[in-house]
Amino acid sequence: MEKIISYFETIPTLHRSMLLVGGIAFFWIIESAGPLFSFKYNKVKHAGLNIFFTITTIIVNFALAFILVKSADWVVANDFGILQWLPQMPTWLYAVVGLMILDLIGAYFIHWLEHKVKWMWMFHIIHHSDRYVDTTSANRHHPGESVFRFIFTTLAVIITGAPMWMVFMYQSLSVVLSQFNHANIGLPVWLDRALSYILITPDMHHVHHHYLQPYTDSNYGNIFAIWDRIFGTFMTLDRDKLVYGIDTIMDPVENEHINPLLKIPFSGYRTPTN
Repeated sequence: MEKIISYFETIPTLHRSMLLVGGIAFFWIIESAGPLFSFKYNKVKHAGLNIFFTITTIIVNFALAFILVKSADWVVANDFGILQWLPQMPTWLYAVVGLMILDLIGAYFIHWLEHKVKWMWMFHIIHHSDRYVDTTSANRHHPGESVFRFIFTTLAVIITGAPMWMVFMYQSLSVVLSQFNHANIGLPVWLDRALSYILITPDMHHVHHHYLQPYTDSNYGNIFAIWDRIFGTFMTLDRDKLVYGIDTIMDPVENEHINPLLKIPFSGYRTPTN
């Protein structure tokens, strides 16, 4: 465990980049070989649009990264946060508890909030407008959404009292698990169901991308499946009933071009289902 902590304390930027790029490439190959759904779409063009939003997400996070670093350093230096107040525990348990709290606040809670607060939903709808969910959809976020997701990640670090190595570990897991649970792959049903008691699986997250309520407002988790089960937001839906997208934006002109997507949060677009 000490070697893992040491690695994440000084994880090179190149390695973090390789996790992002390598993860997309890995799941891209798997879903191309045996996709869950055989979409009739231009896979490369679709990826290009989503990679544009991935790049804007990277830019936002890179520009604000110093805030995250300062926050993690401050909580450790001042013994602030849940982890700093808990009695001493085994290192592995300390890591698990910290990662779960980070996931609760920095992923589950902000995601739930995006579905409940109208102006946040107007940014988040860009993610849901994707009618061909695959591994490249994981970081299809409007730059505005990337900003307030970063704010909640920082809030999660402060409340958790997480050291920087844990923050890097959390972000690395978040990237890979998000690519995994968005991927257009179908695990054996028994395996997906078993994993979904611990992690967010493709079947579990794909339900969240179904175009109709109440499924759109379910399965908010990113890494750990426990939060949806605890807070009553867990739902299932047979794979053959899934239809991706959002019922207010099914027009290819709107959801497959950069400019219309960037303008949606500021257009007063009607969203009757939220």
